Amino acid sequence: MDDRPETTQTALMRLDPALKAGDWQPLAGGRTNRLWRVGRFTVKQFDAAAASALFPNDAGAEARALTLFAPLGLAPRLRAKGADWLIYDHAEGRPWAGDPAPVARALHRLHGAQVPQGSFRLAPNGSAAVLADARRIHALPDAPPDPACPPVPPVPIHADAVAGNIIDTGAGPLFIDWQCPAMGDPVEDLCTLLSPAMTWLYTGKPLDPAWAQALLRAYPDAETVARARAMLPVYRWRIAAHCAWKAARGDGDYAAALKLEL
Repeated sequence: MDDRPETTQTALMRLDPALKAGDWQPLAGGRTNRLWRVGRFTVKQFDAAAASALFPNDAGAEARALTLFAPLGLAPRLRAKGADWLIYDHAEGRPWAGDPAPVARALHRLHGAQVPQGSFRLAPNGSAAVLADARRIHALPDAPPDPACPPVPPVPIHADAVAGNIIDTGAGPLFIDWQCPAMGDPVEDLCTLLSPAMTWLYTGKPLDPAWAQALLRAYPDAETVARARAMLPVYRWRIAAHCAWKAARGDGDYAAALKLEL
């Protein structure tokens, strides 16, 4: 029996023997890993050095997320995996830019999903923990007041819910780039999606305040929405710390984004 690790090429040939070397088409959009479209599949090659202080880059965690959430219509279907690569069904569509209500409802479905214990890392939970995490990432002055929001029972979160990671498939939103999922506070996904810096980085456009308010109005749990409003300055300060961390390493885009977040 051949127990050598399977490569992306052999996995693709197993999935579709008709594929050819010329079928590999690079995909734009990712800021962390390399992506190709190959026939009806996406190939994702992970760069371990690209993990940041805020966003892990874990191929195994993404494989688990695709396995758990594809049956719910929230993620692409995983087809093959290796130590540092994945193959999954290519998601046809464009980044979500319209009505935020379907995105709010899809996030609510994700946050209500049941997953096996230990599936994902635990994210900082509660305002004090998020503020401490921001200080760990990068020292910024003028921290916002602590709203004294206690931790909540952790639920599955995408943890990188930016506009570029939500695809409009025509049948509803589909979330991609699951390399840093977690068990945490559902408001983390809402606050990430409402980040001016992350919106600009992934769309090139400023965050529309009306769109942001419509997203919160459409989320089906009023208690979570109230908590998100209270926690938004805390999460924005942590994203600002992330932008400062990236800018300190020479990324000019994040230097510009930092000004938007602050």
